[in-house]
Amino acid sequence: MKQRWRRLAALSLAGVLAAGTLAGCGDAGSASDEGGKDVTIRVGSKDFTENEIVAEVYALALEDAGYTVERTFDIGSSLIHESLTTDQIDLYPEYTGTGLISILGLDPITDPQEVYDTVKAEYADQFDVTWLDYSDANDGQGLVIRTETAEEYGIKTISDLQEHATELRFASQGEFDEREDGIPALEATYGPFDWKSSKVYDNSLKYEVLANDEADVSPAYTTEGRLTEDQFTLLEDDKQVWPPYNLAPVVRNDILDDNPDIADVLNKVSAEFTTENITALNAQVDIDGEEYTDVAKDFYETVK
Repeated sequence: MKQRWRRLAALSLAGVLAAGTLAGCGDAGSASDEGGKDVTIRVGSKDFTENEIVAEVYALALEDAGYTVERTFDIGSSLIHESLTTDQIDLYPEYTGTGLISILGLDPITDPQEVYDTVKAEYADQFDVTWLDYSDANDGQGLVIRTETAEEYGIKTISDLQEHATELRFASQGEFDEREDGIPALEATYGPFDWKSSKVYDNSLKYEVLANDEADVSPAYTTEGRLTEDQFTLLEDDKQVWPPYNLAPVVRNDILDDNPDIADVLNKVSAEFTTENITALNAQVDIDGEEYTDVAKDFYETVK
């Protein structure tokens, strides 16, 4: 899935972290002279827009609480868990589904609380890491349809989509047709999808393909910025075929032991994230061209 393994880093972990640390030193905030704490918190992020925005919001909240923050952003998704467990960073935003499936290697679970309870217990036991509260924001698998097509056929849910599959053109990304959480999972839950046609397109082109009326439906991720556009509709997964990927901070236990107030600081801002506002924040960067640091700062000012 997007946030799990996209843009795998070609550099070694040491190289990535060294580069990130140098960049982070330039971005690091300073604890306030009044009420400042004599500790630096190393905040990491994965190498895509959403994770950078959320990590920056966490960093701003920590600075507001009196901590000095060292930012080590843009770490490859395949490397960031190791950077946490090898004491290169202290915390970063993670997704419950990623922890469950990609890190722990467990079978998918569709109940958000059960996923969270599972990863929280296993991370504490295996890695000495704490999952703080998870947010409502869910960056998981989904299906997007042209709004014009949805309105024509009265399609609002994936069940509706399955009933009309023979009339619709599917824009696949190839691996979605084969992988366990793709078409096989859909058909096991909803029944067969006998598309009018199915062609493979590069994932980066799917919204252009839909906008140009070359296809009607495509796999998507539930917080992609272009979902803010009226011409696209994200379908409701009414039978919950996919596991949730709720955002939450994961933090080294030694950091929380020494600084217990960090949990309250991060839980407060995590509670403000929703699928809708994360999607809108992504759109500000990926569509409108704003800097993620500016977008994060503006958001934080509204919720702090």
